[in-house]
Amino acid sequence: MSTNPDVTPVSRPQRQSRPADRKRQLVDRAAELFLARGYDHVSVADIAKAAGVTGPSIYRHFADKQAILFAAVMSGVEDIEQCTDAALSPAADGQIPIGKAIEKLCALGVTNPNSAALWRWSTAHLTPEQNDEVARRTRTVLHRWSGAVFGHRTDLSPRDVDQLAWTILSVNGSVSVHRTRISNSRAIARLVTLVGRVVEMTPDHATAIAPLPAGLAEPAGRRDEILDAAAELFQRRGFATVGVDEIGEAVGITGPSVYKHFSSKQAILIAISQRSANRLEASAIAVYSVAENPAALLSLLVDSYIQVLTSTPDLSVSFNSRSVLEGFDNGELILYQRRYVARWVNLVEQIETDLPGPEAALTVHAALTIANDAMRLRRNWTRPEMPALLAYLMKGVLGLPLVPATDPSRTPVS
Repeated sequence: MSTNPDVTPVSRPQRQSRPADRKRQLVDRAAELFLARGYDHVSVADIAKAAGVTGPSIYRHFADKQAILFAAVMSGVEDIEQCTDAALSPAADGQIPIGKAIEKLCALGVTNPNSAALWRWSTAHLTPEQNDEVARRTRTVLHRWSGAVFGHRTDLSPRDVDQLAWTILSVNGSVSVHRTRISNSRAIARLVTLVGRVVEMTPDHATAIAPLPAGLAEPAGRRDEILDAAAELFQRRGFATVGVDEIGEAVGITGPSVYKHFSSKQAILIAISQRSANRLEASAIAVYSVAENPAALLSLLVDSYIQVLTSTPDLSVSFNSRSVLEGFDNGELILYQRRYVARWVNLVEQIETDLPGPEAALTVHAALTIANDAMRLRRNWTRPEMPALLAYLMKGVLGLPLVPATDPSRTPVS
């Protein structure tokens, strides 16, 4: 700055002010990265770069990356809590306008998908105490929505109500798992319609899914044994925490011997995902060989998807590891997945002939997310009624006619 006395002094430029809530900005950028890449593939430096700050400055607010994750998860929970408070506030007549409440919840899912998604994906990276806090607060939110939306449904058991409430959250959070190009207003309107379908469902009416035609026979060998063991380990512990030596030990060989079959742990994950895609493709071919009507085809595709999802961990591992897979050369796998989803979208468009393509895609992803979310929860892995229940919920969201439990051609779930 000039000190010439003949020059009128000017004020020293002020340092650029920090955002009003730098901590929230860091949390928001971190949440976006965690969802896009997965926790294990995001560094503190990545978060700092996304927020436009230096790495060391982050440690003024957080002790480490795990603390940032917990803050991001809790920020999403708080967003849902605030939305719930606003949505379920009684009107002047003392009544809660449920339609408006559901619209507000869906608006949150569309405009701030991080709030509806991150807390559902992060349990493996949180401490038991942190998971307990997340569970306690989300259960409170769930019970509030259950009471408001289903309080009049005396025909539902408490377990049915909980399942439907979780289904609503899955539908609402499904926007975060796909990139369908659709305006916010149209996405919100479609989610409201889909949630409305959930509200009318009765889980007790779920019936056992019909056996499907056999797909293509799969070869059994050391390679598939490795994939089976790896899929089991990845499902239980997450991809990042499992080592190649552990995979080898699970099949009775050494870690280096695994490399005779796969070049890396990432190659194993890609092979697991490709195998699940092949199973889905084979089951789809079998379905198209026995049905022609769009509704019948879609119903059988749901059944086949549930059978693949619940019979092996492959599909869950592929879905839960999608952020890891995006970092590798997996163009063929992506093509398989897109082609498979496109089958569903095409059938929805044939069933709802006035429905635009983006809305049809959103509908399909919502249905798939119901099942994928449910099978991330360990308590659901051994519930014998889950396949029938998930098929029922998916078909309901897709707008398919639900076969009454009294239909003699179907077997009720006990």
